[in-house]
Amino acid sequence: MWKLKIAEGGNPWLRSVNNHVGRQVWEFDPMLGSPEELREIEEARQAFSTHRFHKKHSSDLLMRIQFSKENPCSVVLPQDKVKDAEDVTEEAVTNTLRRAINFYSTLQAHDGHWPGDYGGPMFLLPGLVITLSITGALNAVLSKEHKQEICRYLYNHQNKDGGWGLHIEGPSTMFGSVLNYVTLRLLGEGANDGQGAMERGQRWILDHGGATAISSWGKMWLSVLGAFEWSGNNPLPPEIWIIPYSLPFHPGRMWCHCRMVYLPMSYLYGKRFVGPITPTVLSLRKELYTVPYHEIDWNQARNLCAKEDLYYPHPVIQDVLWTSLHKLVEPILMHWPGKKLREKALRTAIEHIHYEDENTRYICIGPVNKVLNMLCCWVEDPNSEAFKLHLPRIFDYLWVAEDGMKMQGYNGSQLWDTAFAAQAIISTDLVEEFGSTLRKAHKYIKNSQVLEDCPGDLNFWYRHISKGAWPFSTADHGWPISDCTAEGLKAVLLLSKIPSEIVGEPLHAKQLYDAVNVILSLQNGDGGFATYELTRSYQWLELINPAETFGDIVIDYP
Repeated sequence: MWKLKIAEGGNPWLRSVNNHVGRQVWEFDPMLGSPEELREIEEARQAFSTHRFHKKHSSDLLMRIQFSKENPCSVVLPQDKVKDAEDVTEEAVTNTLRRAINFYSTLQAHDGHWPGDYGGPMFLLPGLVITLSITGALNAVLSKEHKQEICRYLYNHQNKDGGWGLHIEGPSTMFGSVLNYVTLRLLGEGANDGQGAMERGQRWILDHGGATAISSWGKMWLSVLGAFEWSGNNPLPPEIWIIPYSLPFHPGRMWCHCRMVYLPMSYLYGKRFVGPITPTVLSLRKELYTVPYHEIDWNQARNLCAKEDLYYPHPVIQDVLWTSLHKLVEPILMHWPGKKLREKALRTAIEHIHYEDENTRYICIGPVNKVLNMLCCWVEDPNSEAFKLHLPRIFDYLWVAEDGMKMQGYNGSQLWDTAFAAQAIISTDLVEEFGSTLRKAHKYIKNSQVLEDCPGDLNFWYRHISKGAWPFSTADHGWPISDCTAEGLKAVLLLSKIPSEIVGEPLHAKQLYDAVNVILSLQNGDGGFATYELTRSYQWLELINPAETFGDIVIDYP
């Protein structure tokens, strides 16, 4: 049976600034669970599978089943039902609020936050499984139970037409279909699974043009796996990291999520890295394309994208830019003396990768750059300490529910949820009654504030100040965010007005000033606030957005 563990380390390769407060990790214990509990879980799984085309979101039933045993309601309050023609009394409202908070308090973890599923995107697990497969760590990191739950999740979210979407709610795309089909194959599922699911997945891919029509992020993942040629990718030159910062298209001026994804991508592209060509990879070369692999026109494939994936079509200027880089610049950088510049750019890129890893305790800003950075560390040195430090942080992103195991879009939403929950409870006039819930939430918020700026010259690393900020999830993640800081600050200010014997000691005034300082520092010249950093460049930079699947990702918008 799966068990959610909170605020635990237990691995010598884990680092933490606050003793792992907020960390939420699922572990499988074969000895755990009574027959009744196991039956309840199996019934939840069966119910989801039966209704998966109509209700695509899970209800976090595995967590709720666990917490109902660990934090049982001492009193289940009766429901107040009000007919349409009746007046709503203050007593009915108060009883309803009391009933809601009483229930919600049972879902609070012992460290004060509210755990929960932050999944949905279908393009996250493939990157993890491809990386672990390439590095030979798949069986060492993922247990049989992990693999079973991942396969369950992918089958549960396969669309009726056989494909997979960008998101569990979305229609089938080439990006989602190819990568999730590949994931299942790498996890040991056969091309002919006997159930028809794999055959339907392959049929969708081939009927829509084959994997040459996958979007650019998919091309990159297939290339490192060895099921696509690097010559079929538009250039991602790492040299962009050593151009002058004064240029508006320097990556240091880009939205942090954008630059932190394209940083490791550019390293892998610059290396033209390809993993071991295994029998499964050779088989995928046959399964994913409408023509034999050796007959594919890779130059034509560079700009192919299935219409189902084309949210942001490339403007003409991009086609000119990528063709010029591909035909004229790349041949120079691949050979001496241009190769010396490429080597310098790669050293710069990996230096920035290590900085990101170390300052997020190897969680990284998000799941995409997490697995890409991990792969880059292995490419640099398969026996490196950096790669070993990455491995246990994989589990910070994995979540289990009745639909299976998914990779979350962040390492959780712990601070965000807790700050709002505290504000909501405070607004009800039931503070004394639920003082213990607020005390734990208060403690979590205080423990999650970022207490230091990242080390070194922040301008060199393109980082903003973070001392006093609150992150979206945990202090170990540590990236400062404007609205999370505002909500965290609002929560602790409200809590400071409540007697400390109820909710604990207030946050130190100096830490409040630090939070205000961060918020003010994130205000742009036009008066608005961006997300993680000041807006550093211009909206026209979206003209060079190479991701056909996503729009408005290049700069940090107010």
